[in-house]
Amino acid sequence: MPERETGIVVVTGASAGVGRATAVAFAKLGWKVALIARGLESIESTRREVERAGSQAIVLPLDVADPKAVFAAADRVVAHWGRIDVWVNDAMATIFAPFHDIEPEEFRRVTEVTYLGQVYGTMAALKHMRARDHGTIVQVGSALSYRAIPLQSAYCGAKFAVRGFTDAIRSELQHEKSHVRITMMQLPAVNTPQFDWARSCLPKRLQPVPPIYQPEAIARKIVRAARDAPRELWIGWPALKAILGTMALPGLGDRILASEGYSGQMASESATPGRPDNLFEPVASDPGTHGRFDDRAKDDVIGFNPTWLRAGIACVFLGLLVGAAALGHWIL
Repeated sequence: MPERETGIVVVTGASAGVGRATAVAFAKLGWKVALIARGLESIESTRREVERAGSQAIVLPLDVADPKAVFAAADRVVAHWGRIDVWVNDAMATIFAPFHDIEPEEFRRVTEVTYLGQVYGTMAALKHMRARDHGTIVQVGSALSYRAIPLQSAYCGAKFAVRGFTDAIRSELQHEKSHVRITMMQLPAVNTPQFDWARSCLPKRLQPVPPIYQPEAIARKIVRAARDAPRELWIGWPALKAILGTMALPGLGDRILASEGYSGQMASESATPGRPDNLFEPVASDPGTHGRFDDRAKDDVIGFNPTWLRAGIACVFLGLLVGAAALGHWIL
């Protein structure tokens, strides 16, 4: 049994997938959990899971694209439990389509939820955390915040924006000598219901680009990030390869994705015409935590702290330079 803890955590996007798994992971450790999502049926289901895990939950049905609602939710949590220790920004929305097939209002909606939703959540959390000079904000990002892919231009743009915004806020907190911490997770492909409820203009059913990981494996890393607050945490070998690959050879990545990026995101089955999606309104059902890829998803995942990774690369490079200099001196 894991050691029981105490704390107050707010999780956005808590109705399904990574957000739901994260809420339950914190609950199993003894944390009280405030649940934010749009779909009342699914978020109530998450609440029951939290309670079965032995903890307490507040249900806060709202749209993270509505800043007033987000700020009011944070105030309610503090009024009810006295503080916020951790805020996890996980809510997202996306559309799978070539850029020329996306309507302006669809692109705006993805941006409002996936980017501005994290901005508003961070504002709401900081209002209370800065007053106490304590707390941790976890931004749930993606390897796609470094390596953009075709058919998800709106989502990739939003995740890039979250990374830039987070870096700016981190510097501001350091300037203030604040004890409030902010960390960002860069995720790989995860087995969530989004691939059956995201808006799509593609002819085939959607799928994550493998390898795929279970939401619970990601949730354990989010708990770790909330405790340790590394600058970033890159989750899984695919994220590591995507990020380092695009830093080293971005043009090669462009060519590979131009060739394989379309088929890799589509399953073999034809898309269901007229299926409901959750871009503007929640889907009226409880999708649960997992998507339809349980038979292909891995139960564990490794996390990389790039600070240590960069330090290791620097040491190797320095060692090569010193060795080369010594060899040159010996030859001379």
